[in-house]
Amino acid sequence: MRIETHLTLEALQPRIARLFELSAPKIRALAEAWGPAQGTPVYTVRGIYTSRGWTEWTLGFLFGSALLQFDATGDRWFLEYGRRNTVSRMAGHVSHHGVHDHGFNIVSTYGNLLRLLGEGKFEAPAPEKDFYELALKVSGAVQAARWTPIRPARGYIYSFNGPHSLFADTIRSLRSLAVAHRLGQVLLGEMDQHISLLERLIHHASVTAEYAVYYGEGRDQYDVAGRVAHESVFNTNNGTYRCPNSQQGYSPFTTWTRGLAWIMCGFAEQLEFLAIVPEEELSAMGGREQVEATMLRAAEAACDYYIEATPLDGIPFWDTGAPNLPRLGDYRNRRSDPYNDQEPVDSSAAAIAAQGLWRLGTYLMRSKNRPTEGQQYRQAALTITNTLFDDPYLSRDSNHQGLILHSVYHRPNGWDYVPPGRRIPCGESSMWGDYHARELALLLLRDLRGEPYLTFFNI
Repeated sequence: MRIETHLTLEALQPRIARLFELSAPKIRALAEAWGPAQGTPVYTVRGIYTSRGWTEWTLGFLFGSALLQFDATGDRWFLEYGRRNTVSRMAGHVSHHGVHDHGFNIVSTYGNLLRLLGEGKFEAPAPEKDFYELALKVSGAVQAARWTPIRPARGYIYSFNGPHSLFADTIRSLRSLAVAHRLGQVLLGEMDQHISLLERLIHHASVTAEYAVYYGEGRDQYDVAGRVAHESVFNTNNGTYRCPNSQQGYSPFTTWTRGLAWIMCGFAEQLEFLAIVPEEELSAMGGREQVEATMLRAAEAACDYYIEATPLDGIPFWDTGAPNLPRLGDYRNRRSDPYNDQEPVDSSAAAIAAQGLWRLGTYLMRSKNRPTEGQQYRQAALTITNTLFDDPYLSRDSNHQGLILHSVYHRPNGWDYVPPGRRIPCGESSMWGDYHARELALLLLRDLRGEPYLTFFNI
């Protein structure tokens, strides 16, 4: 991509404002149209949100989007909608031991509510605050219990594929462990063994950095620095790593760009969190310098690869090794075209990646005294935002329930809608894409307003 070095946050203010203007009626319309009997909205088909049975990993984004909208606008309708539905609809997800998605569902709902309460954005009786805290404590412990040990004495939170499977996505679910740890929670194991959630967070991040992220060191024939494997497979009999794999990408040896974006955003957020963790809590895991170095290496490698592999305007194709990309010619030196007839782009990956770039850049500037590199990453984030919050990606059609167009869910399974007369999916939205676009917009808006920096752990 071509980083727009002269683009300013202030110049993007009208686009951020416009996004929230368009967002409000879309949240309201979906709230009126969608009921519990319909399951969970996942992605749009012909502009209407529909469900897709796999796991209900997107329900928290539905109600969390309303909480982000309240934070941005102060409109209490969105607070009450998100608040009411978090209480009535999310309880089962708090103790859901069958998924790796707690950082999505629970932190986006209970976590946002506790953050807003702590920031004084609304008032509530003490028992309500205790309720949010309890939900987050339980969620963090339940997520940490989904554990596969490997050699040497480390391990990872395994995916819904089973104990052998580590997903790149799960780096973002470390938020649930971080919040629970900050609230004083531990996981109680056999014979009341006290298991540190921070320790499990760091071990999972370390394993993800080692096996899901490539560094151009000859690990295999396709070792390109910053490339990400969606899934890492382990032998659970002896705890050894076996191979890369992919569920939603094209192949184990290409990079599914939403998985890449999760790595970018997840590691950057954890670096921000570690900055507030006392040194003595990190000493048992090798100390701050070692822990941060591992995460920073993964974050920078992934962000650099994204910048190199993406078209000029910052919107990536769904996989950097998608089979028909060669037919598009020198696509990295052109702006993205969601209406091409070869391979779909994925705007949801761009929304997640932009947040990761902004957070990594801010971290480097504030915590590492690296202003030049930090500003470069932040400018990359602004470049993506400038594209994403405008045509042809911002949905201005009031009859379309989505906010950000041209998102892709599962290309290999063929789940995404292909319009008549076209060969590839385009024109549709997703719950995670819309949520992360709102979260990106809020992150930047709070900076413009001089409000506290937006973090998941400001509780």
